[in-house]
This record gives sequence, structure tokens and C-alpha cells, in this order.
Amino acid sequence: MKLYYSPGACSLSPHIALREAGFTFDLEKVDLKAKKTGSGGDFLAVNPNGYVPALAIDKNLTLTEAASIVQYIADKKPDAKLAPAPGTPERYKLQETLNFLATEIHKGTSPLFNPAVPDAYKEMALAKLGQRYDHLSQRLANQPFLMGQNFTVADGYLFTLLNWTQFLKIDLGKWPVLKAYYDRIAARPKVQEALKAEGLLN
Repeated sequence: MKLYYSPGACSLSPHIALREAGFTFDLEKVDLKAKKTGSGGDFLAVNPNGYVPALAIDKNLTLTEAASIVQYIADKKPDAKLAPAPGTPERYKLQETLNFLATEIHKGTSPLFNPAVPDAYKEMALAKLGQRYDHLSQRLANQPFLMGQNFTVADGYLFTLLNWTQFLKIDLGKWPVLKAYYDRIAARPKVQEALKAEGLLN
């Protein structure tokens, strides 16, 4: 398998999942502006949408959406317990959580990176994002991970999204529960490995 990534982008989520699951895989960095891979290839031939992540599983299958990729990874290594078993109520709750992260946190944060977005819109986006952080803080107030007592692929995704607060100068300290959660996930050995591999940690 090969994971196409950009340092610190949402591709960090499947990168963490691959390491937590114990997979052997290749990494290929992508220049998202030029749409070129590290080896000089046309990234649009890998993912016509032009964004990461993309996980090339074999010559016949490439997955390109983070929520789909991390569930694939979890299902291929069920002993790693990165996701509840397919078909169970707990699995549907995981899918619900991944969708929430993708649509409310991920897409809610993305405009803040765009210098062309008006400041007034960014203020509204930050206010809404703060409400979502409030919700996550309540959810994590009495449990260590999003799904309860066990780390899952949803935690790798949320960690990735919270990591963006550093670049956006969002003070996560306003949400102490989320800050403690972020630090807890960051301390995991496989998360450290992924961060180092992407050049995000010395």
C-alpha cells in the first residue's frame, strides 16, 4: 500500500491509522499546488479531485476519502480494535462520529486557511467551530476517547483536525478537556511516529 500525503493535512489521519494497525506501507508526499507527487508523477492521475489523502491499495483500488480509508484500514486489521465490528450499533456510532468530524470540524476549519475568505466570514466560522468544540468537550468530559474507553480511527481524525489549531493560532486552552485530549493522543507512540515521518516533529 502507498499513502499519498501532505504534511499535517487530513492525510495524517489515515497515516496514524496505518501505524496504529501495524501495516507496512509506503509514503509519497504530494505538492498540492502543483498536483505533483514526490516522484514527479501527476497526482490527478491518482486522485482526480486533487487532494489528499489517497491510499493506493493495489493496481485496481485506490481510496480517496479519509473516513472511508480509515475504516478500510481498521477492518483489515480487526485485532487492532481501531473500529467496532461492521454491522454493530457501535460501528454506526463510529460512522456518525466520522461524518460529524468531516462535515462540521474538517469543513468548518478549512475556510480559515484561505486568505481570500473575508474576515467577517472567518469570524462566523470560528464562532460555529467554537460551538462544535464545546460539544466535543462535553462528549470527552467523562471518557478518554471519542467512542469511550478505546482509541479508534475517529480519534486519529480528531487529533489531526485539532492539530490545525496550532497553525491557525486558535487557543485550544479555552477548551481544557480538548487540550488534555489532544495532548493524550499526541503522546501515543504511533502518533509520534507519524508526526516525525511527516516532518512535523523533531
